[in-house]
Amino acid sequence: MPQKRPPLVALVALLLLLVGGLTAGFSAARPAAAATEVNGDVPAPALHVSGNRLVTESGATYRLLGVNRSGGEFSCVQGKGMWDGPMDQSSVTAMRSWNVRAVRVPLNEECWLGTAGGVSGAAYQQAVKDYVNLLVANGINPILEVHWTWGRYVLVSAGCWDERATCQKPMPSARYAPAFWTSVASAFKGNDAVLFDLFNEPYPDWASLTLDKPAAWRCWRDGGNCFGIGYPVAGFQTLVNTVRATGATNVILLGGLTYANDLSQWLQYRPTDPTGNLAAAAHVYNFNACNSVSCYDRQLAPVAAVVPLTLTEIGQNDCGHAFIDTLMTWADAHGVGYLGWTWNTWDCSKGPALITDYTGTPTSFGAGLKSRLDRAAASD
Repeated sequence: MPQKRPPLVALVALLLLLVGGLTAGFSAARPAAAATEVNGDVPAPALHVSGNRLVTESGATYRLLGVNRSGGEFSCVQGKGMWDGPMDQSSVTAMRSWNVRAVRVPLNEECWLGTAGGVSGAAYQQAVKDYVNLLVANGINPILEVHWTWGRYVLVSAGCWDERATCQKPMPSARYAPAFWTSVASAFKGNDAVLFDLFNEPYPDWASLTLDKPAAWRCWRDGGNCFGIGYPVAGFQTLVNTVRATGATNVILLGGLTYANDLSQWLQYRPTDPTGNLAAAAHVYNFNACNSVSCYDRQLAPVAAVVPLTLTEIGQNDCGHAFIDTLMTWADAHGVGYLGWTWNTWDCSKGPALITDYTGTPTSFGAGLKSRLDRAAASD
């Protein structure tokens, strides 16, 4: 979920200050081919890309519909253990009662690599593997994504000034991201029921202060020294190459700019993937810039016509569901998947939260998503 954005006036003021200063001086064996019914007593299906669709081994179209399960990105670096709430069979059974077929699992880069304190290294990795295996056994496709990462960033929308992985950063670092994805891909290669979302919410355009979109898209794809980001960046072409160098053929998802809300030049700058298993991701909240049907038609529909598109985070911050209802109606009509943020028992008035308890009682916001997942289970 994106952090609050500063107003435009503050951005302009910060830019003027900066310019003035410058002028002055993350496995189980691959599951057998699965039937397409959701949440049956079969493992989650292995998936691959076919044109603009995700398909099973039998060629059946398969949309990713479900939830995010936050906790693995922050608990390990906040002295709270491994997760936020239960990650056991009972909690997954509750997800199944919602007809969830995909769960996005945010991870912490340094906790996986063992460079952080708390639950870290082998213990962290094993906990993630155990949860992935549990989801797959329950017919649910896990989507692993790196949410909090290393790198010092102190400009617009900085979540912290700490170089450690204690908040989200604008882009993955060349220091740790390749090692993270080498390790994660090696752990789960051969299990194509698992998908990889290479970075939570890129925002090199905001970091540049100039909002130079072409430069930001080049940073997104190519990495290197990107203006405003105080560490060498690993571009997504490098990370796609990193995953494929392990032999992993898992589907890779990539979000665009502006906290994964802007896909306007995604097709132009998309990395090459020798396996052809590259898909697009977007985040859409009521407080994002692209939050209307006209914008979805302009920015998202052209991408969804070429590659599979999943809205890997959707939500609204008012405890209602009118906004996501409109969004999900659009997504259903365009064959686009979506995942609600988030399957945690948080106060939905302070940010999107789907449940009030881990038996699956929905919040008023969550009731909207649950209704749509129930409908999709009967029709997809």
